Amino acid sequence: MGLLSKIITVHISAFAIGILFSSSLLAKDESESVLSIKLTDSIYVITGKGGNIGVSIGEDGTFLIDDKFAPMTQIILDKIKAIGGKPPKFVINTHWHGDHTGGNENLGKKGSVIVAHDNVRKRLSVDNEIAAFNMKSKAYSKAGLPSITFAQGMTFHLNKDTVELTHLPKAHTDGDSVIYFKQANILHAGDTFFNGFYPFIDIDHGGSLKGMLGAADSLLKMVDDSTHIIPGHGPMAKKADLTAYRNMLKVAYKELSTLKKQGKSVEQAIAANPLKSLDTEWSDGLFKTDKWIGLVYGGLD
Repeated sequence: MGLLSKIITVHISAFAIGILFSSSLLAKDESESVLSIKLTDSIYVITGKGGNIGVSIGEDGTFLIDDKFAPMTQIILDKIKAIGGKPPKFVINTHWHGDHTGGNENLGKKGSVIVAHDNVRKRLSVDNEIAAFNMKSKAYSKAGLPSITFAQGMTFHLNKDTVELTHLPKAHTDGDSVIYFKQANILHAGDTFFNGFYPFIDIDHGGSLKGMLGAADSLLKMVDDSTHIIPGHGPMAKKADLTAYRNMLKVAYKELSTLKKQGKSVEQAIAANPLKSLDTEWSDGLFKTDKWIGLVYGGLD
């Protein structure tokens, strides 16, 4: 198995475990390998359980994109130290799910400034439940909440780069942000992009298949053939991978929305096997096709 295959396998299984079970279980498995991938002299990706982390290190401090689960905070800090960085000055949450924000409270108590879309703070301020996985989470303490929020976007100027944060509405959730390093030409797509498999779409918290398709279209406008793309889950990607993902979403939305407009129930939609052309390539991750249809169908217009 090649490196990219190993990485995607880690992320598929890790995300499933992290959603289906309490993140406290992760404390029992700190021996799992956490990899760092060097993209430039100052920008890295940290893989392992939870969402992919982006890290920028330099004279202006460490800029961290997402922070996985709470039990992994020290592992992440050790990895940042190993690549020459200091504890994060800024932590950006791409959205509110615990496999991306679980370290917020730990890092907030250490002085990190947490930044996210307005809706991320709203979600983290209250108890939540993701019914699709029977997962409940408690409201975060003040230390774990974003202290700086934005509605549409914001820009950081640090570590010799211009870093643009952009909100993409009603995609994976209602609070998704993507982060683009302009000089380095690196895009962190958060969970608007699951590279190589059907994405989880949190329709109970503002996400939708239509929104995910729109997000993919927006992402494609931000990149070129040289862009390094960090997906929320899955291996590092290029524009061709993102294009394939967008085309999958387009087919899925067209087929499923047609059935929905015809008044078909979710059971009837699944029985029609509308996504058979996508099965081989996209259903070997978190969800088999029937399960995924059941997950997204209720959120169709």
